[in-house]
Amino acid sequence: MPLTLRSAIASYGSAAKRKLSNPAATGAPEDQLRGPLEQLIADLAELCGLPREEVAAVGESSLSDLKTRPDYAVTVRNALVGFIEIKSPGKGANPQRFRDRHDKQQWAKLQSLPNLIYTDGNEFSLWQNGQLARPIVRLTGDIETSGDQLDAPPSLLIVFDSFLKWQPIPPRDAKQMAEMSARLCRLLREEVTEQLALRCEALTSLATDWRKMLFPEASDAQFADGYAQAVTFGMLMARARGIRLSTGLDQVARQLGQTNSLIGSALRVLTDTAESQASLKTSLGTLIRVLDVVHWSEITRDDPDAWLYFYEDFLAVYDNRLRKQTGSYYTPPQVVGAMVRLVDQVLQSRRFSLAGGLASPAVTLADPAVGTGTFLLGVLRKIADTVGKDQGEGAVPEAINAALKRLVAFEIQLGPFAVAQLRILAEVTELIGAPPSTTLRMFVTDTLSDPYVEQEWFPAILGAIAESRRQANEIKRREPITVVIGNPPYKEKAKGRGGWIEAINATTPGALKDWMPPAEWGVSTHAKHLRNLYIYFWRWATWKVFDHDPQANTGIVCFITVAGFLNGPGFQKMRDYLRRKTDEIWVIDCSPEGHQPEVNTRIFQAVQQPVCIVLASRSPQTNSDIPATVRFRALPPGNREQKFEVLKRLSLRSRGW
Repeated sequence: MPLTLRSAIASYGSAAKRKLSNPAATGAPEDQLRGPLEQLIADLAELCGLPREEVAAVGESSLSDLKTRPDYAVTVRNALVGFIEIKSPGKGANPQRFRDRHDKQQWAKLQSLPNLIYTDGNEFSLWQNGQLARPIVRLTGDIETSGDQLDAPPSLLIVFDSFLKWQPIPPRDAKQMAEMSARLCRLLREEVTEQLALRCEALTSLATDWRKMLFPEASDAQFADGYAQAVTFGMLMARARGIRLSTGLDQVARQLGQTNSLIGSALRVLTDTAESQASLKTSLGTLIRVLDVVHWSEITRDDPDAWLYFYEDFLAVYDNRLRKQTGSYYTPPQVVGAMVRLVDQVLQSRRFSLAGGLASPAVTLADPAVGTGTFLLGVLRKIADTVGKDQGEGAVPEAINAALKRLVAFEIQLGPFAVAQLRILAEVTELIGAPPSTTLRMFVTDTLSDPYVEQEWFPAILGAIAESRRQANEIKRREPITVVIGNPPYKEKAKGRGGWIEAINATTPGALKDWMPPAEWGVSTHAKHLRNLYIYFWRWATWKVFDHDPQANTGIVCFITVAGFLNGPGFQKMRDYLRRKTDEIWVIDCSPEGHQPEVNTRIFQAVQQPVCIVLASRSPQTNSDIPATVRFRALPPGNREQKFEVLKRLSLRSRGW
């Protein structure tokens, strides 16, 4: 007798009724649907034109605590296509209407999946990326009583045809890819958190080592976040290198390690044990399947700034609160271009007499919170422009490769670190027509941590990350830096997050104590405002350029930050220090509208506080007895695009300072 939808549903109804009505049945009612559903899936696959032997519904053991793992993972020709979640009969198949706390929490996690069927035996719904892809289908009759009289409308076949023949769609642009990868990264984070709560030995042990190396006070939730981002961006990095994820994550990590030992090592964190892979198989399997179709060249074509807001777009979907917690706001290229140009002009001025400016071999430069690499890109573009004009385009490749040896970048978050590497690799290849011959000096580290602490021993699986921190500390301890430029994170009430900079030991150089106003100044109650991440970075930068090496204590610090330190009473000692240590300071008020201006006027649209650009320069002619000359100007009130136009034309020689 040929298989029909009617016969398939009749067999399903008959088997389900026997199971559900059997007095010997144990467990939850939905558990009794497993066998009948497996047969139904095979029958519907055949009716959809797929050989039934090529379709497999891999069932999970029923664990009520698991909220990130559906009841079935379904594969076609050994390729993951989606998941099926079973609910007890009568509950329905619309998770948006569930009232049970467990069901609601589960849906909050599972809606990140790109292809998911919910069923209570009577209803079937198909959800793709949290959206209902087809109308919910209800069978005719009841799964508990109808037996072989159960029937289904033809639309059930449409639902399963869409489900079984699902294929991941390659993202068309960086924003789409940010949103897609963010949803799946969030699911991975949730699965890691869940497995830590269940005391998964592989992940618990890894979390201990991770805390020792990067985040001593990290909670399980913070570890899960760092872990999930490291894995997700490791996969994205692999795709950027043309490495197929379907070959298996152990192979991916090995191949990636040949070109990027740090990201490859982070990915090995995941693949080191079969236990860790098995405990995270829902999210990992989906990430591999979806990200494997990413075509890097298609996403980046004809747009040099395709990745500018990638991480912000990622965080907006992944966890917008995280962006606020980290204080990370990424700088528009128009602002970066102006800051880089002003620094270049100061270096070329008579006080420094470096004709090549940033292209001069004598200049070393660091971005202590590199984010997604916008400032380093701006510097590289400026160097290419200078050399191209002075020496011809043929000299640019050698100059860029040489410059990469003089540029240093620190970043504590693996997500933006990976994005920065991707952007800079793509930009350098574009500038010089080939991949760079020099390795970019980028390090995963806490800029504010003690550079004099020797690196502990760590397992080989974390070796590359440990080595990155060790090399960063070596640079912080020994290497003179001419220019520190960037956009440090902003975070109020950051006491305890300043690391070495917050040290109160009298023998510690460069500590925040040097900026604490004396009691006799009468402003001690305002000193609490120094406990802000951006102030910690200001202190680190000034220590590195002006205090670190008495034989190499000239240079420039140029930051865009909130403007409270310009006139707040708690910052008097900081301003006193800057005017004694430098001989020229340029200040650009980017928020003449004041506090909480209209959003369209803000340089950083999510930041309500006034923002300024400050360039502090210490030339060989500096005399600490003569206060630095401060030159000030304000951008005109108005929308940010108008401000960008003014910044585009601004130079040290412009009128109005």
